Amino acid sequence: MANATVTVSGVTFGQGRPKIIVPLVGKTEEEILLAASQAKDLDCDVIEWRIDFYEGVETPGNVATLSHKVREAAGKPVLATFRTAKEGGVWPISDELYFDIYMTLLQEGRADLIDVELFMPEAEVQELIALAHEKDVKVIMCNHDFDATPEKDEIVRRLTLMEEKNADICKIAVMPQSNTDVLTLLSATAEVYSKATRPLITMSMGALGMVSRVSGEVFGSSATFGAAAKASAPGQVPVGELRNILSTLKLTNEE
Repeated sequence: MANATVTVSGVTFGQGRPKIIVPLVGKTEEEILLAASQAKDLDCDVIEWRIDFYEGVETPGNVATLSHKVREAAGKPVLATFRTAKEGGVWPISDELYFDIYMTLLQEGRADLIDVELFMPEAEVQELIALAHEKDVKVIMCNHDFDATPEKDEIVRRLTLMEEKNADICKIAVMPQSNTDVLTLLSATAEVYSKATRPLITMSMGALGMVSRVSGEVFGSSATFGAAAKASAPGQVPVGELRNILSTLKLTNEE
C-alpha cells in the first residue's frame, strides 16, 4: 500500500486514524465565529469553513479579513471551501469571482488548506495551486456527484487526474443508488490508494453510503467529515460519535 502523507499544522493525513473534519456553515460573521469557537472544544482535527454560506462572500476582502478571526477562534487547522452551486454549494458565482476569492484569501487572509474543484478552468487552477504552495497552503482537490456513482474506472480516473494536477490531497464524493454503488466507491478508493502518491478522501453520501465515512482506514480514505450542529452533506455522522466509531474500527494502535 502507498504511504502518502501530508502534514498540516501538526495534523498528518494518510497516517493512523482518518482525520475528522467539521464544517462551519454560518451565514453571518457572528454565527461563523461562534461556531468556530465551539469547534475548538470538539473532538475533531480540522475545521472546514464553508465560505459559500457566508453572506459577505462576494467581497473577497471580507473573506480574507474574517479568515484570520476564524483561525484564531477555532485554534485548529482551517480548510477554506467555496463549494460551487454545480457541486452542491449554496451560492452561484462566476468562475472569475471564485478565483478572486481564493487568490485574495491566499494573499491577505489565513487558511491552512483550500478546496479547489477538479473541473474548474485549467489555467486558473494551476495558478491558484502555485500561489497556495508558495504560501505554504495545502490544496484539497475535489469532485462531487450528488446524483449518482460513476463507474469505478471513472472514479479512479478523476482521483488520478487530481494527483496529476499537483493537488496535495485528492477528494471525491458520490451518491449511491444501491449498495453495489457503495462497493464501487470503496473498490475504487482501494485501487487508487494502492499506488497513490497523495492522501485520499473519498465518500459515498447519504444513509446508504454512511459506512464509507467510517471505513477509511480499511480502504484508504485519510479523512471523514463529521457534523457538529448542521451537516454540510447528506450522511455525515455526528462528530461526538465519529471518533468512537473510528477507534473501534482501527487496524493499528497508531493514532
